[in-house]
Amino acid sequence: MNETTEKVKTRPISITVICVIGFIGALLTVPLIFSPIAQQIGAWYPPYLGFSAVIGLACMVGLWMMRKWAAYTYTGFVVLNQVVLLAMGVWNIMALLIPVVVIFFALKNVSKMT
Repeated sequence: MNETTEKVKTRPISITVICVIGFIGALLTVPLIFSPIAQQIGAWYPPYLGFSAVIGLACMVGLWMMRKWAAYTYTGFVVLNQVVLLAMGVWNIMALLIPVVVIFFALKNVSKMT
């Protein structure tokens, strides 16, 4: 028999968990965009929050599909968000902790991505 077997790439459990939590987080962000608290931060903040939710969701979809661009885009966007938080004067270690965990697992598995 000359059957060729393709090597099936499986998504690591860590990436699956990150993506599920990321999908939920993106959905929970939508009501915040329209909240009075977001308006109080500044007129620029609700659109930025919406943009962040879209980029985050796109990165989670990309990670779910095991795409390298998603790991790199997420990493870059985390850097941008940290700069924005610092400029606003609201940065704290918790704003960095979860994204660093996501980046760690994404970059750890980037060799398995296409």
